[in-house]
Amino acid sequence: MTISRRRFGRLAGAVAVTAAAPVGFVRGQARPKVVVIGGGAGGATAARYIAKDSEGAIDVTLIEPTRKYYTCFFSNLYLGGFRDLPSIGHTYDKLASEYGINVVHDVATGVDRGAKTVTLSSGGVLSYDALVVSPGIAFKFKDLPGYSVEAANRMPHAYKAGTQTTLLKNMINAMPEGGTFLMVAPPNPYRCPPGPYERVSMVAHVLKQKNPTAKILIIDPKTKFSKGALFSEGWQKHYTGMVEWIGNDVHGGIKSVNADDMSVTTDFDTFKGDVVNVIPPQRAGNIAKVAGLTDESGWCPIVPATMQSKMDPAVWVLGDATIAGDMPKSGFSANSQAKVCAMTVRGALTGSKTFPARFRNTCWSLIEADDGVKVGANYEATDEKIASTDSFISKTGESADLRKQTYEESVGWYNGITADMFG
Repeated sequence: MTISRRRFGRLAGAVAVTAAAPVGFVRGQARPKVVVIGGGAGGATAARYIAKDSEGAIDVTLIEPTRKYYTCFFSNLYLGGFRDLPSIGHTYDKLASEYGINVVHDVATGVDRGAKTVTLSSGGVLSYDALVVSPGIAFKFKDLPGYSVEAANRMPHAYKAGTQTTLLKNMINAMPEGGTFLMVAPPNPYRCPPGPYERVSMVAHVLKQKNPTAKILIIDPKTKFSKGALFSEGWQKHYTGMVEWIGNDVHGGIKSVNADDMSVTTDFDTFKGDVVNVIPPQRAGNIAKVAGLTDESGWCPIVPATMQSKMDPAVWVLGDATIAGDMPKSGFSANSQAKVCAMTVRGALTGSKTFPARFRNTCWSLIEADDGVKVGANYEATDEKIASTDSFISKTGESADLRKQTYEESVGWYNGITADMFG
């Protein structure tokens, strides 16, 4: 069954049922100002819902460097040839034209939380009454010796969709016959999607058609991974003998990578690849650190019931950057969190009614054409964290019809979430 846009709104946005009319706003007074940093699944959704549901009572500015945003979710399907690049690219035109959001294509370089201002790389300064920070991830290059911004030109991570994804796709298509695709998987916690193991499946799908004697080798710092049984079953069924996964309990630890000779050194051995996809350790996006919103983990602690920063009640943090309890770092999670954020921001600034937070997430993965699997849960806020209340996962041995239905469901979800983000 395909998810329609209307049904997506019911599934992902249950928390968005709030009072329609703003309370406490007096016409003629200056409108309260909300600045949103980051135009992904968290930031774009939050900006849209704050503007839409406040019915003009709140002045919303969205700061996003790129004029076209390429989604990390479904970027693996671009690698696999199931999507083209334009299909995962989206503009902010409707947010500006239909919702009156001031979309500023710039980089936020500083936050003065005392003065409640955001500084832009162009030199501009924006003031706010409430600040929403949804900066995604940054890479901890120093935690993986040998990897750097420069090394990523030869060993792309493709974990921020766009040019890096195209670079990796071109490298896969140009692999020598019988060559090796080598992936360094990330340690926990990491952004997903684009999930590493779905990516392996999509690379295998391409190589099976174009380069059937090629090999895929995964060097993983973990001893297990999400949906491991499902992927292992799928790899054996569709790509017999092509994919090999080596966990930390076998290789003993990843020591370094070398872009000059395309190698990865572990305690056990040094591995080489013709294409090397290095997905490094991650932390919250740079502006979160600059703004003093991260803790010693490199991620942002939040109040589970509101998504407010534990460092500052005038700041809300969303998506991959957060310490979100049981919720994964997915686009669906960020979109769900954004609706809780929008409701509580609107309540704080206009006095409108708010409701208890509810969250939801599903992560779909495509293993081969029409062979989709998923995992997900519903969540509620406790004093300690966002906690899972019930969960589900695809089962091994499912019928082809069910797997096809799961894939079609993911396509409907993609259409629904991007409409929810960008209008």
